[in-house]
Order: sequence, then structure tokens, then C-alpha cells
Amino acid sequence: MEYLCSLWLPILLTGVGLYIASFLVWMVLPHHKKDWAGLPDEVGFGNYLREQNISGGYYMFPFCGSSAEMKSEEFKQRTKQGPVGLLNVWNSPCNMGLMMAGTFAFFLVTAFCLAYLATLGLQPEAEFMDVFRFVGTAGILTYSAANIPCAIWFKQRILGNLCDGIAYGLIAGLIFAMFWPGAS
Repeated sequence: MEYLCSLWLPILLTGVGLYIASFLVWMVLPHHKKDWAGLPDEVGFGNYLREQNISGGYYMFPFCGSSAEMKSEEFKQRTKQGPVGLLNVWNSPCNMGLMMAGTFAFFLVTAFCLAYLATLGLQPEAEFMDVFRFVGTAGILTYSAANIPCAIWFKQRILGNLCDGIAYGLIAGLIFAMFWPGAS
């Protein structure tokens, strides 16, 4: 535990560094600009949703409630006709402050987990490149791998998220390597 406590500085700096990197990725760099598009009749669509009194949640269309219904000709026909998709409806407007705090907490918690993992695989006097490779690899897996099933199942764009995850992992590896206790 003492070894893990000695990593408080790289944990904190990684949390802050990744939060700043995330801000730059989403607000400055261009590769996420085409992740979303507007609807052709956004006002009409919003009016329709309000008329239907749709509450917040995730919706799939066409929807089927069972595997038997999925095999039905009616469901197959609706799927063939389209549109086919997912709809994510929020109960309230985006609270940027809360979302930014959640993002920072995520990066801090994952930095702590990377530190814990590093204490299991590295010695306190580990060399810079050993720490960089170990934490960087674990960081790349942490920040990239979870996006892949979402891309497969929900047709999300993946390349930008993978690039982000690789950059975040390398940043985490660099910070830990620079501030690793006992490193020369």
C-alpha cells in the first residue's frame, strides 16, 4: 500500500493531463467533428417526440421484445424497410459542469487503477522505458478497447476514439515514467 501511496503525484498529474488532453481532443482537434450530424427536420422531429411523450432512455427501432418476435415476418419486413437505428433521449439538458466533473473523476480513477496495476508489475526503481511501456500499454487498453464493442454493435465511428485512446495511454505512460518513484 505504501508503494501505491508513493504514486499519488503521477496519479494526480495523469488525471489532470488526460482531462486537458480530452478537452483538446473534443474542442480543438478536428477528428470528432463529423461524429454527429443534424436531422433534416430537427424541429419537426423534436415536435414529434414531444407529442409522443417519449421519456429519457435508449430506444431501438424497429424493436422486438423476444427472439420469437425477431423471427416473425412482420419484424423482418420492418427491418428491411428501415429506417433501423438507435435513439438516445435525455430527460434533461446537458449539464456541462457535471459531465466535466465526471470526466475528470473517470481519468483520476483510471489513473489510480493504472498505478495499482503498475505496482504489481514494476519495482520502485524501474527504468523509464519499462514504466512507459507497461503503463502506456495498459493505458492504451484502458482507453481504447471498450470502444470496439460499441462500434461493432452500435455502428459508432471508431477510428477517432481509437486514436484518442492510444494518445491517452501514451500520455499516461509518459507521466508515470517521468514521476516514477526511485527512477533515475
